[in-house]
Amino acid sequence: MDFSRNVVLKEHYTFFVGDAGGHARDDEHGLYSRDTRLLSRYAWRLLPAGEGAFQTLVAMSPRPDLFHAHDALIDGPSQRLAVRRRLVARADGLVDDLEVANTSLERQALSLELEVEAEFADLFEARGWHRRDRDRPEVQVGERDLVLARTADDGVRQAVALSFDALAAARPDGADWELSLAPGEHVRLQVRVRIDNPLDQAPHAPMPYDTWRAGFAALPPAPDPRVLARAIDDLRGLLLFTPEGPVPAAGIPWFVAAFGRDALLTAHMLLPHRSDVAEGTLRYLAARQGTRVEPFHAEEPGKILHEVRYGELSRLRRVPHSRYFGTVDATPLFLTLIEAHRQALGHDALVRELRASWEAALGWLVDAADVDGDGFVEFTPAAPGEGLTVQSWKDSSDSMSHADGGLAEGALAVSEVQGYTFAAFRAAAGWYRALGETAAAADWEQRAATLQQRFHAAFWLDDLETYAMALDGDKRPLRVRNSDAGQLLWTGIVPTSHAPRLVRSLFGTATWSGWGLRTLGEGERRYNPVSYHNGSVWPHDTALFAAGLAAYGFHAEARTVRDALYALAAAQPDLRLPELVGGYVRDERPPVPYPVACRPQAWDAAALVFLLGVDTP
Repeated sequence: MDFSRNVVLKEHYTFFVGDAGGHARDDEHGLYSRDTRLLSRYAWRLLPAGEGAFQTLVAMSPRPDLFHAHDALIDGPSQRLAVRRRLVARADGLVDDLEVANTSLERQALSLELEVEAEFADLFEARGWHRRDRDRPEVQVGERDLVLARTADDGVRQAVALSFDALAAARPDGADWELSLAPGEHVRLQVRVRIDNPLDQAPHAPMPYDTWRAGFAALPPAPDPRVLARAIDDLRGLLLFTPEGPVPAAGIPWFVAAFGRDALLTAHMLLPHRSDVAEGTLRYLAARQGTRVEPFHAEEPGKILHEVRYGELSRLRRVPHSRYFGTVDATPLFLTLIEAHRQALGHDALVRELRASWEAALGWLVDAADVDGDGFVEFTPAAPGEGLTVQSWKDSSDSMSHADGGLAEGALAVSEVQGYTFAAFRAAAGWYRALGETAAAADWEQRAATLQQRFHAAFWLDDLETYAMALDGDKRPLRVRNSDAGQLLWTGIVPTSHAPRLVRSLFGTATWSGWGLRTLGEGERRYNPVSYHNGSVWPHDTALFAAGLAAYGFHAEARTVRDALYALAAAQPDLRLPELVGGYVRDERPPVPYPVACRPQAWDAAALVFLLGVDTP
């Protein structure tokens, strides 16, 4: 499904997916909340009397929770009837307002039908990844209300209540309106959809958009202010309001959930403008940090989780996502965000508050995460059907390949994860030093130095002037040009003596597309410009490269990357950076879209804020 051509609205954990007219009719459309598709159908039908045809004009609001549409019944050159619609997503459902007006000189009749169907399927079922038989939902019909409910196999009872205005007549699968309007007459209709979900135990305290925007008032001028304004509103729309504070959902529509890696990088990119997002994210993840060895969820003591889901399949342990820890990089990124927060705010209050958590995370990095004891952080691929086989950010199963196209096997040490870990070790040294524990500080400083030396010796590919994407289980380097090497500059692990060669390589024609870095270099055996991770361009990945360029003094190059990503966003119909685009070389044509890319994606929207910081020489 191409979400650039659909309406997707979100507030908190609730989101609505519909067609371009704002109707949920088929495929993966519907009303979702907490990883359950509550309504699989929510669609209007307009049935005018006499000749004419309805035409729809749609104007999307910059806010991800709003949708506006204007349906006009056209008869020849004139409009006879106008239906203006405003659909708002709320944490507890939807509010659907319609204004119907007779713009002709004669009385007009109009029938409206709202078609509704409940499903209560797990999101993974709705997307076609699992199949289960289930009873039909319970239905209660009142004069102007409708309640649809189901009790899941684990006893959780979920319901959707629809209430209609006084002109409606409810029926088991929706409602009807029969209107007869005099010339110039208009009426207002309303449907309220309220979700009753016992999983929503934490109170929702929404943040007004104006309050959110005010946090970015000190940003420097952007290459395209329209793009930046869209990104800032998208970031507010993506927030989940948890007891620990705001946490960004990874992306709309299928990743309206807390993801460790995505939330940590997004929060990092928003510093110092929205420190509350970093604080909420860190406290949320610390509260759910691994405490035991539990293979089904890939949990280990000290490990930071990958994903939290609330759907029935997760609750029944049919899938491991209720708290899934299948990621190797969330733990070091947790540590680097604590340090970024300390640097941005100029105090170590959060370091002291979260000491038990960051010490446990450090313990995981040097123990369980070093699978074979060689000093690098690795992950062991999960068995098919039991979790992710690739547990770094390029998490598609075919992303880790050798030059001959063969997939890497065994415990993988991915390059950028070593960089994250290096930065985490250096941060720990600073924290212990600030706490007056000089011996511990010296130990972590030495660990960082040793990792940097051993990493460069094992990963540097002198003939390619870049770093291997990973080491496989036999310690053979993946000798392919790749974008992960750009992130290494951001982490600081690259020796200054080799930075110019690495930068030259990354800006070569194999890796730099003009829109951003290709995940896998053009000409590599598995290169495919419209694959997920084998040649596509991911804006957040490229933005980290830009920050690394600035950190090593390549400010002109960093501005080149910044301007390319702003141009990429400006080339989109909705002015958003998509999750990824095709890796084709930039020319006068628009970038090639990836059809099912999330729009918006949290770390891409945040990247547009983050990139404004690379302009300081």
